[in-house]
Amino acid sequence: MIVIIDNYDSFTFNIVQTLAAAPPGAPADWQQPDIRVFRNNKITVQEIADMAPDRLLISPGPCTPKEAGISVEAIQYFSGKIPILGVCLGHQSIGEAFGGKVIRAGRVMHGKTSPMHHDNRGVFFGLDNPFAGMRYHSLVVEEATLPDCFEATAHTDQAGWL
Repeated sequence: MIVIIDNYDSFTFNIVQTLAAAPPGAPADWQQPDIRVFRNNKITVQEIADMAPDRLLISPGPCTPKEAGISVEAIQYFSGKIPILGVCLGHQSIGEAFGGKVIRAGRVMHGKTSPMHHDNRGVFFGLDNPFAGMRYHSLVVEEATLPDCFEATAHTDQAGWL
């Protein structure tokens, strides 16, 4: 089961639809996944733990990790137990959960595309490499503030890892 913490963003259900449509040749556990979506202040970390998800996704949202409900707490709880993916605010929340510093981006990217280079694993399986990815962000995680346990799986030519 995939649990998605929704940080009150309209893009969340685009992510749900994308996850539900596994690409040809994807691993069997990607086919017709059980996806459950919860608002960031309508569920507790313990309630999620009781569901025993095998993956966690933290959605985008209109705020910073400090205002993202249980997002950072959930990341800290599930870290090392199940795979966690963060999109935009979710990505920033992962960084903050591990001591990273969220800062203003050197270049604001609202509605702009960039070539995304990746390792063809996980969520990138079967995608063109590079692919044109749409970007909407004005905050980033300062890479130098992250611990060595992070593995960069995608990057752009302009802004580093994703």
